[in-house]
Amino acid sequence: MASGSVDCKISSWQMDTRKFHHTFFYLNSPYSHNGFVNSIAYSPDGAILASGSTDKTIRIWGRYTGTIKRTLNGHSDAVLSVAISPDGKILASSSAGKTISLWDIKTWQQCYILTEHLGAVNTVVISPNSQTLISGSTDATIKLWNLQTGKLLSTLTGHSTAILSVAISPDGKTLASSSRDGMIKLWNLYTGELLQTFSGCSPVAFSSDGKTLVSGGNGGSIKVWSQIPSFDKFTLDPVLSGEWWEVLGVNQSDRPKDVKLAYLRLARLYHPDVNSSTIAKASMQAINQAYKEFQQQLNTYKCQ
Repeated sequence: MASGSVDCKISSWQMDTRKFHHTFFYLNSPYSHNGFVNSIAYSPDGAILASGSTDKTIRIWGRYTGTIKRTLNGHSDAVLSVAISPDGKILASSSAGKTISLWDIKTWQQCYILTEHLGAVNTVVISPNSQTLISGSTDATIKLWNLQTGKLLSTLTGHSTAILSVAISPDGKTLASSSRDGMIKLWNLYTGELLQTFSGCSPVAFSSDGKTLVSGGNGGSIKVWSQIPSFDKFTLDPVLSGEWWEVLGVNQSDRPKDVKLAYLRLARLYHPDVNSSTIAKASMQAINQAYKEFQQQLNTYKCQ
């Protein structure tokens, strides 16, 4: 496992022992980059690691040795995100300069520069079949591109502010996006149809089986959504402790009717009449307590 940091370093750990392995140093420098390391990505075979930095460069490293293989220059502003295609042929990089670059990994030549976004491109991901690139920008749009030709395929709109993170389900059918507006949206990647919207923060990620979606939450929490097979929808797994709005999966400022709907939706999943598991019982108790606290707060406001 590797991580990039604002200390300008890339560090790696052994997953089996959970021990620190090494730091990636650039030539005679005590750092990996001359700026913050915003993004890293491994190649599918794990042989190389790509990193993007505020120093405007992409650096390619040997995973096992931690030594620099080459530096890619081409962006005029900070590199915000990097991604390597599952087939190992293309590297995509995005920048604060509103552009995306596609690089041929065999030759390390820049194939295309994509310039359709009107704001910084915060995030890029590549579909499991290595055919589609998805980008999210501060212009509040998500764009889909043909990875082989660089052609813009479609633009998804629905968020009101900057897109911070995007993720694709393992089957390549569903796209998740998170935004500074505090919303997470699920999209049909084939049709562009908006499937679901719920409250959550960045980043977003799917589990390896695609049945669970994880995101950041308010106050440093993590939100977990599980797919309901019969409805092909995702529902928030209740947080068993925390503020009432965190347990119910809503914002503190949501309308009372929306809070009630969230409560009823959770009750339909975890009520003892429909779910007899021990976890469901504990969840329902937490849900009821959270809704009780919400009602008490609401009554307090009414009396003021």
